[in-house]
Amino acid sequence: MIPVLRRIGVPVATALAVIGLGTITRAGTADAATYTLPPANAKFDYQIGAAYTPPSGVTVVSRDRTASPAAGLYNICYVNVFQTQPDEIAWWQANHDDLLLRDSAGNYVVDGDWGENLIDVSTSAKRTAVAAIVNGWIDGCASKGFKAVEPDNIDSYERSQGRLTKANAVALLKLIAPHAHDKGLAIAQKNTTDLGSAGKSAGLDFAIAEECGRYNECPDYTAVYGNNVIVIEYTKSAFTKACNGFGASLSIVLRDLNVTAPGSGSYKYDAC
Repeated sequence: MIPVLRRIGVPVATALAVIGLGTITRAGTADAATYTLPPANAKFDYQIGAAYTPPSGVTVVSRDRTASPAAGLYNICYVNVFQTQPDEIAWWQANHDDLLLRDSAGNYVVDGDWGENLIDVSTSAKRTAVAAIVNGWIDGCASKGFKAVEPDNIDSYERSQGRLTKANAVALLKLIAPHAHDKGLAIAQKNTTDLGSAGKSAGLDFAIAEECGRYNECPDYTAVYGNNVIVIEYTKSAFTKACNGFGASLSIVLRDLNVTAPGSGSYKYDAC
């Protein structure tokens, strides 16, 4: 599918120009960068929990930023932007404790489901500091050979006890999306139908949607990103529902909730 020419919240001089199937260039800069969206309706695998040899026929894979890309495939780099990884909380506390969100009593605000501290993006100064960290991670994704970035937990404002807003999240996306593009990487909207078209306006190029079949949200993503949507379901019934409705146009996979590797005992994978 040939991408639609669109603005990404930068000056006209840096408008996007389409130069081939799925490939976009940021023109008008001294060092114009080209980035490519993942092919629509490609066979996909979600490996953010553990990297392993992808199943036969897979051409697009998402892996954690600490992993290496799968050779010869289109690789998406998972980056937890708006919350901490559980094993990195000590690093944040030691180096950027001021960027961890706190409640009115001074206690950390934590996503209890995943044991992740929320990042404080409530002010311009804090967003600038967070973007400097995240953009360094994005640089690492690019140097490893990834083709896109998956910034997770955009919707952390919903778990922030009212201390963060959607506008805060979009403002941070506007700081990291152009950087990803400049490094030759596409960038995804991860979940969050509440964004509407705001994510695309901030510079996001495609969507990665968990359980949009289960929650009847897939049309909300396709309304903004067309067929450039990757779907992950965690139950067989929701997977079947998504495949029946969108299997001919979107990349859809069934995975186990902890996205484990084969041999784990809980590993699950299917695609339509």
